[in-house]
Amino acid sequence: MREIVLDTETTGLDPFDTPAHRIVEIGAVELWNQVPTGNTYHQYINPERDMPAEAFAVHGIGEEFLADKPRFAQIARAFVDFIGDAKLVIHNASFDMKFLNAELEWCGFSPLPSDRAVDTLMIARRKFPGSPASLDALCRRFGIDNSNRTLHGALLDSEILADVYLELTGGRQPDFALSAQGGQGHSQTRADGTDWRPRPRPTPLPSRVSEEDRAAHAVFVAELGGGAIWSRFD
Repeated sequence: MREIVLDTETTGLDPFDTPAHRIVEIGAVELWNQVPTGNTYHQYINPERDMPAEAFAVHGIGEEFLADKPRFAQIARAFVDFIGDAKLVIHNASFDMKFLNAELEWCGFSPLPSDRAVDTLMIARRKFPGSPASLDALCRRFGIDNSNRTLHGALLDSEILADVYLELTGGRQPDFALSAQGGQGHSQTRADGTDWRPRPRPTPLPSRVSEEDRAAHAVFVAELGGGAIWSRFD
C-alpha cells in the first residue's frame, strides 16, 4: 500500500482571509507498505503576497527567497501526479487539507477528498488521551531525533512525521503479510505493480532428519509405552 506523509508551510492560518493566506512550501515522503522508499517531493512556492513577520519567524522563509519560486498553479500538476491516489498522512490534517484544496481549486484542479487523509494528531490523541500530541511531543515520547527542527520546514517535518507515524501504527514492525488476512490465498502487490501470491514449492525441500535421528526417536517413543501419542503417527 502506497502512502504519502505530507506537510505544508503557509503564510498564515486561513486561506480565506483577505488577503488570502497561501502555501509557501510542500514536503512529502513516500511509504510503501509502511516502509520509506526514499522517494520524496519538495517544493518552495511563491505565495504571490507578502510574508507576515510572524510567518517568517516560524519558517525562516522570506519574500526575497520566494520571489523567484514558481506559483502554486505552476507546480499543481507535478504535485497531483506525485501523490497519485495514495493515502495522505498528515499531522493536523484539516489544516493542510484546507490549504491544499483551496490552492487546487483556485487553479482548476479537483479538491482532495477528506477521507484520503490519515490524521496522526487524531491517532495520537486516541492512543495517548490527555497527553501532549504535538509533533515535538511525539518525538520525545518515541525517542525520535528532531534536533534539526529549529525552524518549521515541510520536508524535514514530513520525514520526522513518517518516523512518528510508523511508531504510532506499530513501532516499525510491519507484519510481512502474516496477519489474519494472510495465508496461501492472500496476494500482495509489489512496488512495480505486479501481483505476488505465495505458492507451494515445486520441489519439496529434502528432509533434514538423518537415519540416526529416526532411530533415536523410535527408541525414545518405544520407551514411552503403547499409549504415547507419538505412536499414533507411525
